[in-house]
Amino acid sequence: MSRYVVGVDLGTTNTSLAFAETAAGGDPADTSPIEQLPIPQVVGLNDVAARPLLPSFLYLAAPKEFPAGALDLPWKASADRAAGVFAREHGAKSPGRLISSAKSWLSHAGVDRRSAILPWSAPPEVERISPVEASAAYLEHLREAWNASPAGKGAGDRLEEQEVLLTVPASFDAVARELTVEAATRAGLANVTLIEEPQAAFYAWLAMAGERWRKQVKVGDVVLVCDVGGGTTDFTLIAVTEEDGDLSLARLAVGEHILLGGDNMDLALAYAVAATLPKGMEGLDAVQRVALGHACRAAKETLFAEPKKKSAPVTILGRGSKVIGGSIKAELEREMLNQVLVDGFLPFCEPTDQPARGRRVGLTEIGLPYAADPAITRHLARFLGRQAGSLHASGSMILPSAVLFNGGVFKADVLRERVLEVLSKWAGQAVPELKSDDLDLAVARGAAYYGQVRRGKGVRIRGGVARSYYVGLETSAPAVPGVAPELKALCVVPMGMEEGTQADVPGPELGLVVGESAVFRFLSSTTRRDDAVGAMVERWNPEEIQELAPMETALPVEGDLEGATVPVRLHSHVNEVGTLELSCLSTRDDRRWKLEFNVREPGAD
Repeated sequence: MSRYVVGVDLGTTNTSLAFAETAAGGDPADTSPIEQLPIPQVVGLNDVAARPLLPSFLYLAAPKEFPAGALDLPWKASADRAAGVFAREHGAKSPGRLISSAKSWLSHAGVDRRSAILPWSAPPEVERISPVEASAAYLEHLREAWNASPAGKGAGDRLEEQEVLLTVPASFDAVARELTVEAATRAGLANVTLIEEPQAAFYAWLAMAGERWRKQVKVGDVVLVCDVGGGTTDFTLIAVTEEDGDLSLARLAVGEHILLGGDNMDLALAYAVAATLPKGMEGLDAVQRVALGHACRAAKETLFAEPKKKSAPVTILGRGSKVIGGSIKAELEREMLNQVLVDGFLPFCEPTDQPARGRRVGLTEIGLPYAADPAITRHLARFLGRQAGSLHASGSMILPSAVLFNGGVFKADVLRERVLEVLSKWAGQAVPELKSDDLDLAVARGAAYYGQVRRGKGVRIRGGVARSYYVGLETSAPAVPGVAPELKALCVVPMGMEEGTQADVPGPELGLVVGESAVFRFLSSTTRRDDAVGAMVERWNPEEIQELAPMETALPVEGDLEGATVPVRLHSHVNEVGTLELSCLSTRDDRRWKLEFNVREPGAD
């Protein structure tokens, strides 16, 4: 086993690394202290300094834009790109060369995530990179920073030789998880295990509370982990149960993938601030609009960090006489901040309210498929209502006993207080908050704690995979022009299947054509927890099961005639890393074909 377990929070807005030195033996309840890695990064031209966080921004410099060596790091000379503080701050002035929200693009099924598409708003002369490559760049920066630090200097202590626990949103589907592992592999990290961010946040709370956690919750409690980061909103329910007379924890449910978070809030603030300018948003070009969003993010963080300030400046560069000569200056007032974020994103609503389905044009300017309804509280009402039906609970909604907040959005007291107000109103009584000590660092610290749990230390949250997975089978029927064959869903992974386990999928014998590419339709559900492996679902509500990206494999002939049909059965494996492997096993010999996720969408170059 490696000397360290390392937790990495690959966030939409910030990336961080925490670690613990482990040793065999001792009391299973005793975990090692968790430390944070200071991350050296470019903070100004010819200026490198360590920071607790690496902002998840990558700036692609133009040729000769900066003096030679201006972006160099202790481990890298002649650098033509920068990640971190300088990228974020300088990129706000030149957003056509700035990559942000790479993690959100990594989960966007509507684009080819291995293609060079970022920066999305880049002019033609900028050489773009893929979301996978951008994510790998942040992880490679961490690897080099670790290897240059005292922790990475000993024999066998380089980061690529450690056990790395890499966090992903609970709502990431199998394709997004696979791409995250691919990004880690590109960065030179091979020994990687995935952990869901809300669980990591809960593990961080356990690490902070120590044995006191048993006095803060009781058997029967259901804790809501409300996680709103830069790009996603994640809901997770964790139940407090009893096992052999002692308290234990089990993950009950996770929500759907909701692309809604701090990015949306910054964009909404940009529209509000633009409305105070003489020509409004129409007076700004595309580059200035992106720059305005970055400037509003900085102003928002200033106001939340300094509660006594009444306003913060918002400045973007002018683009000639047609707009406003020189810089464009405005103010973000605290009253506007609260109105836009609290009332716009966390409005009071009824437990029966549902998110709107229509698309809001103002929230799709930068190309990502943001949630149509920005009201996080309505998404929460939907999640708690749907899970009540899934868990066969009494009442129309799961009423959490307590809330653990996660994500940089909830560093603002006013936003946490509004969520607690809404939940307390639904419950008819106060819903308490489980306090976290540092929302910026919690996920990485919790991932490091989980690394110790995997070695027999600490308290484990049980639950297995968060959703059930299905392969779609077309109904055999005569072709009718204009009518697609009906689809059945064959369950290949049930909800709760533990990592490291595998199963043959019972059911009808299937036929695969060799010598040709075989495409499988792939589906999942976060609510159908009663479907066993091999269950065939013939009809379902679109709210229950959603189709994901297809899976594709080209089957070698291997002795058969091209175009021959080979009878097969399916075999599923949820590996230790936390990703899904699905194979076709021949029923007449020992041949096996692994199904690969197709992340190249139809029509992609």
